[in-house]
Amino acid sequence: MTDASTAVPAPRTPFSLTGSRALVTAASRGLGREIALELAGQGADVILGVRDPEGAADLVAELQAFGVTATAIRMDVLDLAACRAAIDAVTAELGPIDILVNNAGGGIDSPALEVTEEDFDHVWQLNTRSTFFVSQHVAKSMRANGGGAIVNVASQAGLVALPGEASYCAAKAAVVHLTRCLAVEWGEYGIRVNAVAPTFIETDGTAEALSDDAFRADTVDRIAALHRIGQPREVSGAVAFLASPSASLITGQTLAIDGGWTAR
Repeated sequence: MTDASTAVPAPRTPFSLTGSRALVTAASRGLGREIALELAGQGADVILGVRDPEGAADLVAELQAFGVTATAIRMDVLDLAACRAAIDAVTAELGPIDILVNNAGGGIDSPALEVTEEDFDHVWQLNTRSTFFVSQHVAKSMRANGGGAIVNVASQAGLVALPGEASYCAAKAAVVHLTRCLAVEWGEYGIRVNAVAPTFIETDGTAEALSDDAFRADTVDRIAALHRIGQPREVSGAVAFLASPSASLITGQTLAIDGGWTAR
């Protein structure tokens, strides 16, 4: 029998998500893919919200290699009714969602004088409307199950002005403030709501813009402290932290992952 005074403490796994079930929207590529892999690597079962579940088969297999349950469901965040139905179906089969990552988003590169109503509405619906209503739907079951963690993928565009991206900046700024509002309102249910605000990250979504040498050089200069483009894992690790028990007293916050851009 081991003496209590000499017993070796159990390993500390502050970021462990074992036993949790996570839904990641827009998870087939880019940051969504990396976030899904990070959560699975920390032990969470992962539901991939994607437009083409069959096309996500390889990613599902990668996630399952971590020894977790993984599946893909059809989710187009512009079709909220279909999203709700898909979430209800998968949770009826697998159980309730403990972690929601609202990763879906995107913008247009257009001077403010040229943005159409259709452009503005599309960017708003893709980034802000979807974040609100997917969160609302998942939060109802989180409330019934004693809590959960929501992490919104905002952007440094929600914190600073980026010329040519007024509609995107406005939508992401709304996500930042929405994060605060939902955190305050849902805290009594044990639901934490936080956000990350990345700078330019090396993904397939930014590859075209960053392939322009002049644009890349200007971007690196504006990342005022570290002067380099970010890597997907530098975002996914922060998401896993905010979703984990180690962040149990953190809510309503937006973590800038920007290499110092907004500190300038």
